[in-house]
Amino acid sequence: MEVRICWMYHDIMDLYGDKGNMMVLKKRCEARGISCTIDTLEIGEEKDLTQYDLLFLGGGADKEQMMLIDDLLSRKENIKQALKQGTFALLICGGYQLFGQYYISADNEKIEGLKLFDYYTETGDNGSRCIGNIAIKCNLDGREIIAVGFENHGGQTRNVSSPLGSVLNGHGNCFGAKQEGFYNGQVLGTYMHGPLLPKNPEIADFIIYKALKAKNPDVALTDLIPLDDTLEHKAKEAMLHRLQVK
Repeated sequence: MEVRICWMYHDIMDLYGDKGNMMVLKKRCEARGISCTIDTLEIGEEKDLTQYDLLFLGGGADKEQMMLIDDLLSRKENIKQALKQGTFALLICGGYQLFGQYYISADNEKIEGLKLFDYYTETGDNGSRCIGNIAIKCNLDGREIIAVGFENHGGQTRNVSSPLGSVLNGHGNCFGAKQEGFYNGQVLGTYMHGPLLPKNPEIADFIIYKALKAKNPDVALTDLIPLDDTLEHKAKEAMLHRLQVK
């Protein structure tokens, strides 16, 4: 089996160690004998996104989002076509915001999003930010897990009809939201940096499974060979203990 990944705007949307997410996916695939190819996409580069099993768009500051938005919007139909045929998408922070309706920057400038989903993002009052370690309880196609990460975002994302999970400790999509991220079965968006996947091997494997399903509809999550995640689980338990999450 094979997983083909397109890391979109890798050269400018790599805030808070997003490269670590790609390293984890590749290592966990290769440990199971699954071929994993990671291609990159830069502004102005011609590439057919329907040829990939997974699209990844990481985080970036307002400046970076403004730099790429025209190029991203020009790819809207190609992205929609890729999702329609089964490609999975992982979106971190800025990437998550840009798949929504719009984003209001810290300078009060409106950045139009892809408008693929109903949520929208405004900036925090007086420059306020949601910062700190976070733990959420999420449901991944019927499998409940607790995920941990680090959030640092001024954007306040609202009108999320299908959140990734409920907040156990931290802020989430916006101050007082009690919900974090977005997940609709094919697109997973989150504010959890850190990066996300080294701290949450369950989510890494879930994303691999969803990517494999793009061309292997009969594959099951249980088909993935178990890996030794003892150290990762101990690190998560330690963080949950510090956050006083049981």
